[in-house]
Amino acid sequence: MPKINGNEIRPGNVLEHDGGLWAAVKVSHVKPGKGGAFAQVELKNLRDGRKLNERFRSEDKVERVRLDQKDQQFLYENDGMLVFMDNETFEQTELPADLLGERRPFLQDGMVATIEYYGDEALSVQLPQKVVCKVVETEPVVKGQTAANSYKPAILDNGVRVTVPPFVGEGEDIVVHTETMEYSERA
Repeated sequence: MPKINGNEIRPGNVLEHDGGLWAAVKVSHVKPGKGGAFAQVELKNLRDGRKLNERFRSEDKVERVRLDQKDQQFLYENDGMLVFMDNETFEQTELPADLLGERRPFLQDGMVATIEYYGDEALSVQLPQKVVCKVVETEPVVKGQTAANSYKPAILDNGVRVTVPPFVGEGEDIVVHTETMEYSERA
């Protein structure tokens, strides 16, 4: 595993620190008036979700971990476990549904997701950046309201609440960002 200096840590890096795997969420470089410069790093534990704020000086060595990424197809959910299939070897993998958190409703049958592995252990699931959903409930379209920069609430076919522009009606397909859970465009 490559070791990097404390001032080389970037957001998104995965580090081995205090016997655990941590992802750098935020990094800010601080140069106080007295003393040496350091990097203030907000870390998130990839196994249990704990957060930690740590200071790393440039002379500190940290072990950077490389994760293997595999595209796998979602098959079904069984007792809180998501079953994915590797498209090359056809092996099936069971992962806990809480790995996705609040993005779980966007996972659709047959969808290909990217799963990050550390050795044989699955640490995270990344959904496609945008998915198509159907609006099942929203307020009716009112003529003349389209010019205003206003949004109205809508409920999607997967139960997620989003805000949509006034011209979007019930039964329409829209594209939603899976990370921000916001309306993107009409499908």
